[in-house]
Amino acid sequence: MPSFTSTAPLPDFKVRIVAPDIAPWIAGNTGIAGFTTLESNRPGPHVALLSLMHGNELAGAIVLDRLLRAGLRPEKGRLSFGFLNLAAFERFDPLRPTASRFLDEDMNRVWDETILNGPRRSIELDRARDFRCLIDSVDVVLDLHSMLWPSEALILSGVPEKGRAMARAIGTPPLVVADHGHANGRRLIDYTRFSRAETPFAACLVEAGQHWEQATVDTMNASVAGLLRHLGMAAPDAPLPPVPEPAPTRIATVTTAVTAMTSNFCFVKTFRGGDIIPRRDTLIATDGETEIRTPHDECLLVMPSLRPSRGHTAVRLGRFEAV
Repeated sequence: MPSFTSTAPLPDFKVRIVAPDIAPWIAGNTGIAGFTTLESNRPGPHVALLSLMHGNELAGAIVLDRLLRAGLRPEKGRLSFGFLNLAAFERFDPLRPTASRFLDEDMNRVWDETILNGPRRSIELDRARDFRCLIDSVDVVLDLHSMLWPSEALILSGVPEKGRAMARAIGTPPLVVADHGHANGRRLIDYTRFSRAETPFAACLVEAGQHWEQATVDTMNASVAGLLRHLGMAAPDAPLPPVPEPAPTRIATVTTAVTAMTSNFCFVKTFRGGDIIPRRDTLIATDGETEIRTPHDECLLVMPSLRPSRGHTAVRLGRFEAV
């Protein structure tokens, strides 16, 4: 059996994009570092475009920096641009690109009110508390992310139907995955404001492709354009890419989130996110003495982590919804 365990060293990843100069946007205009809000002075939603939840995910910062420099303005409502983990981003080194995902802890695992209101301190948790007040004023969030391992681009919609509806309206990427998140903490899209079905507020997370690839930047740009056009917030001459040819939306619901319980989690081969395993009960990994098998036919592998850490998500298994 090949070795894909969590103890194996990471491969060398190529950085094919350049970290943007976001110095003009650090001060912002909201009283919160890294946040700029643009007003249309016309009624409409408050939309937040977020980047750098993880300090080494450059593509989202590139997209937001370009839109700000190009002078994008909302046709209605308010549009906020957020650069989140500034401390980790400052330490990004293209020679060690995986080292600055975060400094103390994953900022996208702290969005539980008990944690946010509690006494614990960390660089990322303090920063989340710093901009939480702005998040509490937002109607729609698009959180821009990329992936370490090769994978088909996708939109994570969370559980509520409103998230799926928003993902379908965005249109790019056309693969939508509805899931409950991770065992080791709540994401921003799982924050109560967005995850409660009875509220009108919605959030989606775009996983636009592999870190440090130009194609990932292009996909994010199309996602932002799709959202702003859907909401009527983009002028015809807005500095956004043209509308792509529509692709059929596929929606999958995560049936199983596999968490690595040992340091010897091992996939049986080098899977790619978006791979579909045709048959139920197919062996895909072992976790110590435990076999990990597909729970149903046509099983979608969502973002397999080929070097999962103990206690962290190794892969999510999804079932496609009937069209």
